[in-house]
Amino acid sequence: MDDQTRIELEAAVFRTLREHLMEKRTDVQNIDMMNLAGFCRNCLSRWYQEAANARGIEMGKMEAREIFYGMTMDEWKANYQTDASPEQQADFQKSFDENVGKDG
Repeated sequence: MDDQTRIELEAAVFRTLREHLMEKRTDVQNIDMMNLAGFCRNCLSRWYQEAANARGIEMGKMEAREIFYGMTMDEWKANYQTDASPEQQADFQKSFDENVGKDG
């Protein structure tokens, strides 16, 4: 497979993953994704931002999130986010520290 085809396939997979998380599985909470898989929608938006920045495209955290989510974080939270239990929050802090880092 040539590089261009590989890049196009990877981009298609990313778009499908984003659509799945943003349209088909809005019921899945970021905190549960992070606790189970070590990444969440916010991580994906951060990786998007980092890729843009690495290519000299200035993009901040909130801009990347709005691009990824297709709405502001306030809109996402109001529409889809539920309150996390103390246990979820404790698990999240451990997962975040392990997968993102204490300075992330």
